Amino acid sequence: MRSADALSRTALAAALALLAGCSTLSDAGRKIQESVVAPVAKALTPAPAASAPAATAAAPAAVPAAPARTEVPVPPAAQRAFDEALRALRAGRNEDAERGFKALAQSNPELGGPHANLGVIYRQAGKFAESVAALERATKASPEQPVYFNQIGISYRHLGDFAKARTAYERALEIDPKYAAAQLNLGILFDLYLRDSAKALEAYERYAALSGGQDATVAKWMVDLKNRKPAQNNAPAKKEQS
Repeated sequence: MRSADALSRTALAAALALLAGCSTLSDAGRKIQESVVAPVAKALTPAPAASAPAATAAAPAAVPAAPARTEVPVPPAAQRAFDEALRALRAGRNEDAERGFKALAQSNPELGGPHANLGVIYRQAGKFAESVAALERATKASPEQPVYFNQIGISYRHLGDFAKARTAYERALEIDPKYAAAQLNLGILFDLYLRDSAKALEAYERYAALSGGQDATVAKWMVDLKNRKPAQNNAPAKKEQS
């Protein structure tokens, strides 16, 4: 019988790459992605596990993972069902993947991973309320999994609930202070949605420290914030672009 932590390491690296909640934003001509931006391949897991966010094409230097948490045994049947849903997702058969994760969430509601994957799939389909509901179940099932809180933060942001998005990102960072993805998303939230340049700059600086200062785009945003006039903070919120 494999543990939930073992399941997590093979589960959804591909899913996060495909379904990371990438929402391209426009800020005076610059494109910003609110997504899982961090260096180490990481799956959405069915139980508490070490934090190691998903890889991206422009990922910065590796961030050390947090110590592994308690492993929860996963029934072999659940393992097989999870792997089958994952194969469907990797093959682009999202409807089959959704059915598989939904069945597994019903048969094994104590596993966070199926709920989390449903949440990401729903968000990509524009079903933001359903996404939040599924990710809330994931965070309740696995309350020490930072990637779930990062993902639900993205879904809250899509719903326009910026206060809950902030709380979710900050909870992810409480669990894993080295989680660069959540740190970057928190900075974007302060910058574009909460209109707090000072906190945005602070969040970006922390992200730069976590990523080894390798992200040139974020470095540019930091310079822009430092040069921004206070009156600019009163400008209307920027419109998201798909």
